[in-house]
Amino acid sequence: MTRRELLIGLAAARLAAAPADAGFQPLFNGRNLDEWIVDTPGLWRVEDGGITGVSPGLTYNDFLRTRKLYRNFILKLRFRMVDASGRGNSGIQFRSKPMPDSHEVIGYQADIGQQYWGCLYDESRRKKVLAQAPAEALAKLDMQGWNEYFVHAEGPRIILELNGLVSVDYVETEPGIEQSGFIALQLHSGPPLTMHFRDLMIRELP
Repeated sequence: MTRRELLIGLAAARLAAAPADAGFQPLFNGRNLDEWIVDTPGLWRVEDGGITGVSPGLTYNDFLRTRKLYRNFILKLRFRMVDASGRGNSGIQFRSKPMPDSHEVIGYQADIGQQYWGCLYDESRRKKVLAQAPAEALAKLDMQGWNEYFVHAEGPRIILELNGLVSVDYVETEPGIEQSGFIALQLHSGPPLTMHFRDLMIRELP
């Protein structure tokens, strides 16, 4: 057994054995955005204990970023997209870093919207879908209502779950890819869009 195979096996065993809420801490204090870096003032606000992002129709991607950096973790949250056009797009960035002199960021994204629900995308780096979500992983998706995302990043392995169904089980094999960075919420360029995020909880792993 290789070291990578051993790490993957240990990650899977840890995930299966952990109680559902063991060790989780709020990623957001529920009151203000003091612990976040606001990209564009006026787009993000605290609403009913959650975070709401409202795009009037942006020409660039906008991100609400954590000040803290995270390496190995389990993140869970609920989200709802309000998208009259049917072309809205959003996502949750992780292990990400800023792109100099730009609104853009570089890193992994748990994608939301269009044909990308449940996918793993590589934002501004390889600029492609790294792992496509199979149709069966979207069986519980409610495009008009609340959904739950689960992101498990540990070493080279990334697992995404959408409403309790695994949509991605990905192992990074390319050398030099960042394994630490901020977490960020995205408003994608394009037509007007509102994103609601709630119950953001994180458990950091060794």
